[in-house]
Amino acid sequence: MNKWYKTLKRAPWSPPSYIFGIVWPILYSLMTISFLMIQKNIKCYPYCHALTLFVIQLTFNLLWTTLFFKLQMPKIALLDLIATLIFTLFTYYSFLQIDNLSALLLLPYIIWLFLALSLNIYIVIYN
Repeated sequence: MNKWYKTLKRAPWSPPSYIFGIVWPILYSLMTISFLMIQKNIKCYPYCHALTLFVIQLTFNLLWTTLFFKLQMPKIALLDLIATLIFTLFTYYSFLQIDNLSALLLLPYIIWLFLALSLNIYIVIYN
């Protein structure tokens, strides 16, 4: 784990570090299945706006780690996380119009993003 991160005051509800290594692969698997279900759906053939929203939220998602850990910019990372959450909610609603199950598969990710948001906010406020 990042030495800088260990020096930060973290929220009392922060999960142990090993949990992140368990949760993220599950979430990315669910996201992948959800994306593929939409991509293969006739309502989205050959391409639809919902896939663009998914790619945008995923880009923000992947950028967060660099902003937070590598660049040590928790405030900018918080803004990125807010953008991730907004685009994920748009993605969820777009997926819902195409296939209910694909949208439901995003719910654990959305819940996790709200937890991550609370953790990031705590770090910004108390550090």
